[in-house]
Amino acid sequence: MTACRRIVLAERPKGKPTEDNFRLEEGELPAPGEGQITVRTIWLSLDPYMRGRMDDAKSYAEPVAVGGTMEGAGVGEVIDSRHPGFVPGDIVVGRTGWASHALLAGASARKVDPALAPISTALGVLGMPGHTAWVGLNRIARARPGEAIVVSAATGAVGSVVGQLASLRGLRVVGVAGGAEKCRYAEQELGFDACLDHRAADARALAEGIRQAAPGGVDIYYENVGGKTLEAVLPNMNTFGRIPLCGMIAWYSGQGVADAMRVPALWRTILVRRLRVQGFIIFDHDDSFGAFLEEVAPLVRKGRIRYRESVAEGLENAPCAFLKMLDGGNFGKQLVRVGPDPAGT
Repeated sequence: MTACRRIVLAERPKGKPTEDNFRLEEGELPAPGEGQITVRTIWLSLDPYMRGRMDDAKSYAEPVAVGGTMEGAGVGEVIDSRHPGFVPGDIVVGRTGWASHALLAGASARKVDPALAPISTALGVLGMPGHTAWVGLNRIARARPGEAIVVSAATGAVGSVVGQLASLRGLRVVGVAGGAEKCRYAEQELGFDACLDHRAADARALAEGIRQAAPGGVDIYYENVGGKTLEAVLPNMNTFGRIPLCGMIAWYSGQGVADAMRVPALWRTILVRRLRVQGFIIFDHDDSFGAFLEEVAPLVRKGRIRYRESVAEGLENAPCAFLKMLDGGNFGKQLVRVGPDPAGT
């Protein structure tokens, strides 16, 4: 038996979630069965999609049950194995949930090469968020040199990679982020051509800022947030523009829905400008992960793609960090350091 701490969903949120929706529990994990591995979690990923899993609503994945461990991916060290592909000491990424230890099917875990990059990147720039950015830009938007792209949540784990990849491919890149510091980072560190602070402008002013930053119009809008950013981008979209729909964090807890752009106006814009809007979920594109890693890992090693991480210390602080992230309080990929990292980072 292995002692385990975990964060469970104590109750479903009513609107905006609070710390009361979570509970820290202690227990034990059984020894691994045939084909299973026991993993000590080192890094836990916090992502906006987890807000949807807290609701009992039909979606692309089952909700977290009340009393169940909060859903999430983690990077950890194998401490016991009954799978021929893993031995104690291996570093893996898998669906650990918000827990100090996890029992995983070996078939569901993937080895992480610590020589490639810090192992935390398997949850960020070289993990699901980076892959999401790559798929949205390549498979959904089919970005071409010379085009203009607007990226919402521009300094987040997904948006920052979208913008850098787009810039490397010769697109004009306009970001939208929350706060002057994030906008400076996007322009000065990530290489965006411009970045607009959505906290300093209403939808109309933001639309004018986008028009000035992309005077030839917007060919691609990489949608992560919804809200007033979507409302500001739409009037600037060129005919036959594309919108990869990755997320809509501004509406996840119901805020701003009553004031959102009305469906008839939205639908008309899509129609008359012949826009292609496609929602996508990254697990539908697992077949492309190898190609993504082959292209992006060397760029990360050479410093041509940069990344930033916000780190909360200790599993018990995961709920607070998650709530802060939903309000835009993170800077880059939001992680929780659950246990010691063998690399010492």
